[in-house]
This record gives sequence, structure tokens and C-alpha cells, in this order.
Amino acid sequence: MLNSKKYNFAGEQTKAIHAGEAPDAVTGASAPNLVMSTTFVADTDTGFSVESMDENDTWVYTRWGNPTVSQLEEKLAVLENAETAVAFASGMGAISALLFHLLKAGDHAVISDVAYAALSEVTNEMIPQLGIEITKVNTSDLEAVRKAMQPNTRLVYIETPCNPLLRLTDIEAVAGIARQSGAKLAVDSTFATPVATKPLELGADFVIHSLTKYLGGHGDALGGAILGKREDLLSLRKKTAIRLGGSLSPFNAWLIMRGIATFPIRMKIHQENALQVAAFLERRPEIKKVIYPGLPSHPQHELARRQMKNFSGMITFQMENGREQAARFAGKLQIIHYAVSLGHHRSLLFYLNSDDLLKTSFRLSTREQLQSWNCFAGEGLFRLSVGLEDAIDIISDLRQALED
Repeated sequence: MLNSKKYNFAGEQTKAIHAGEAPDAVTGASAPNLVMSTTFVADTDTGFSVESMDENDTWVYTRWGNPTVSQLEEKLAVLENAETAVAFASGMGAISALLFHLLKAGDHAVISDVAYAALSEVTNEMIPQLGIEITKVNTSDLEAVRKAMQPNTRLVYIETPCNPLLRLTDIEAVAGIARQSGAKLAVDSTFATPVATKPLELGADFVIHSLTKYLGGHGDALGGAILGKREDLLSLRKKTAIRLGGSLSPFNAWLIMRGIATFPIRMKIHQENALQVAAFLERRPEIKKVIYPGLPSHPQHELARRQMKNFSGMITFQMENGREQAARFAGKLQIIHYAVSLGHHRSLLFYLNSDDLLKTSFRLSTREQLQSWNCFAGEGLFRLSVGLEDAIDIISDLRQALED
């Protein structure tokens, strides 16, 4: 239900503000309307099944489509240089819809061995129970990806930078491997965002975003999206998104759109702050290792420079006695919130223990996989989402929490 208007804006900030939006034809309102209605007055020849739905039909029922949600989808598509987008109630809703749409019993998928925890867990158990074979590999290792491919491989799923390690995958190279095997490539680009990387231009078939994170940017609205070709996503919308019911609330869509208006500006500040905070942490004797794609010390810094125009605001670091230090941070931090999630305007810090994660989410089966984990995470890591506060204040908060 996206309109066919083309956007030829040169700048990302102009796209973020204007794509998908126009003054209201009736009232002249400049800001996007919030349409909360669940149902719409229909023509008498409107079908009762979604099977008869055409992309350009009028509105019928908000689970099928909604004017406010459609505006958000169009804005996202313009930002990613995608033909279209489908929005969901959460990032995990988008991931689940893609998996259930593309995979059936007898199929095989290659999945990043470290990725968003809920994706890792659903592909550890639920998806294999449906008769779908899953192979987990370190997708930064291109030879491991090649060896994992099978005649029945239908999907390669990568995340770059991956959560929580901030390990990168070469999208263009993996796209070539997937294409040779006739498989689709899906890229979770939540950490990178469209400001940094446009995976479709590098050969990906699908891009996934948790809109809850950087695109929404304010920690007040859950959302997710899949972007790609119109032909692929029209089928996905009909057969999976609408039927599984993970529809995005129009109110959340409106909040996320409002957040996107400042998205490119925010990403500049996230990166500026993160570079300063990462450099500060590298100088502290209490910190064993800092991982940030924008630092020359990142093991894949050259790939980051080639594949990312913005290094984002995510940092991880290691300390001795991580659990004890986590309790210390939680009690002493004044500006930074000790909390999960990321990509918000405020800074967030959370500790992830390796033993816990390797028992619950990430089942690493080879020596090479464990070596890569240990390189990036050690016994555990602190995940720091650097916000939009003044960098000097974020650093001062960390300094006072580190010192007795």
C-alpha cells in the first residue's frame, strides 16, 4: 500500500524528514496524521480474505495495512534504498516472519553463530523442531560459510556488527556465496543502521531492523521491519506478516517516524561520543579490552572502514571480575542507566556473562568458534550503548564509577 512517489532527495537528513510524508489533503496538517482506527469503510466489492488484497487497494483493516504504518514503511524503504518495507510489532516479529516465510521442512539455513539472542534461541530449538536444518557458523569466516552451504540451503542469515560481540561480516562476499548456491541473504543491520550500511546495495535480499533501537531512538516504542524487493515482500506480507498477526501499532509507527526525523543527526553524535568514550576506556588500566569498529584496535577495522560510513554508538569492553564490576556500575552510575537495550538517546550499560550466554543463547560447537568468542568477549563483556549526552559527562560518569 505504499504510494508510487519517487524521492530524489540527495541527503539522508532530507529523506529522514520528508520521505513518506506530505501535508494532509483535507486539513493541511504539516505533521503526519496518527490513524488509530482498526477498520475502514470499504467498497462493496472488497474481499474478506487477504488473498484478494492488492498492494494499492484502499484500507480495510489495520492488521492488513494502516495509513500511518504505511507512511513509516515508505520512509524506511527510502532510507535503505529498498523497493518496499513491511513493519512489525518488534524486531523479533520481523525475524520470525522472515524465517517462517522462507523455510519449510527439508530446507537448510546457515545462521550466524552469534546474533541477537532471541534469534539464536529460536533457531536452536523451535525452527529445527519443524524439520528445518540449521547450521551455525562464524559468518566473518568466509570459508566456514562456504563449507556450510548445502544443495537445500534456502537462507543465509547474518548480523553485522553482531550483537553483542561487535564482530563484522563482509556482506558483499557472503552475498556472492549465497547467490552461487541459490540461497537468499538476510542481513540484520540494526547496529549499523542505514546511515552506516545499505546491505541491499551490497547484494543482500532482505534487510532487518529493530526499529526499537537507533531508528526510533528514544526507547519508547517497539517495532521491527523487513526491507527488500516488492515482489518478495508482497508475498511475505500476505502469507506471513498478516496471518501471524505481528502488526505494528499505528501509535508506535507514529512515534518511530517522529524519531526518524532526527535519525541521521543522532547517528553523527552517537559516533562522535562513542569514539571519545572508547578512547577513554582504552586508556584506563582497569579495562582489559575495548571493542569498537571505529578504533584501529578492532580486529576488523579495515572492513569497518570499507563497509560502514558511520561506526554507530555501540562499544563493548572487558574487565576482571565482571559480575562484581557490574554491581559496582549499577550502584554508582548517575547518567548512564544500567539497563538492557540500545540505540536510545540516553546511554545504557549492561553486563553479559560468557558462561551464561554460552549455556542459553549461543551453542558454539567448534574450537574456532570458541576462539573467536574469547577474542571478542573473554569471560564476559560490558555492552555500552553510548547516548547523546555530552561526551565529557558520559566519560566523567564512567570515571567516577571506576574509581574508589
